[in-house]
Amino acid sequence: APSDELELMNMIQTAYDIDDMPSVVRYPRGTGYGIEKLNSLFNYELDEMPEKGKSLEIGKGRIVQEGREKAKIKVAILSIGTRLGQALEAANTLEENDPDLGVTVADARFMKPLDIDLLRKLADENSVLLTVEEGSIGGFGDHVLHFLAGDGALDNGDLKVRPMVLPDAFIETAAQSEQYDAAGLNAKHIASTMARLLDPAKHPTIVEVTQQLELTTITKKSEATVA
Repeated sequence: APSDELELMNMIQTAYDIDDMPSVVRYPRGTGYGIEKLNSLFNYELDEMPEKGKSLEIGKGRIVQEGREKAKIKVAILSIGTRLGQALEAANTLEENDPDLGVTVADARFMKPLDIDLLRKLADENSVLLTVEEGSIGGFGDHVLHFLAGDGALDNGDLKVRPMVLPDAFIETAAQSEQYDAAGLNAKHIASTMARLLDPAKHPTIVEVTQQLELTTITKKSEATVA
């Protein structure tokens, strides 16, 4: 699943070179980022766009951005597909807001086979792992969770893992950015999900706030009755 126009070129070339098994490329909707943003956000060093893509190693992802050096708290975002740009923006925002936080961003590239070396590295070096995808429940994030559980990465409770996926609901026709916003998969949603995992008390969910308000109301009614 390509994350940008350069990766799209590379993956089309990769699929073309595979001649001994089936392959599928998730061809993304929308426009490309342009060379300036590819360099500034995705950390490429391009003078110009290549005329042809290059074949990628099957089943191997990549670290796009390492977290801040000497960070006291290390977390990671693992994206597959075009949410990578939003994941990078979220990581930059999180690090700007917390000087003790280091956010590594990785691009899985392939859903199958999974890059188990990359998954183990992210699990070993971080306290939180967030997966982000343009897929529904039962997709990439679930494959990652299944592997980590089977590999024992979740046994000692040191790693929190959360998948971010499309909601199991119909999304109204709209501009692409509006649909992502409705699905909760833009940079602000990724950043807020990570913030809640790091400090649930400081960043409660809407459900938790509602439950707390209901509990407070019930308590006050009970006290009024007793009085």
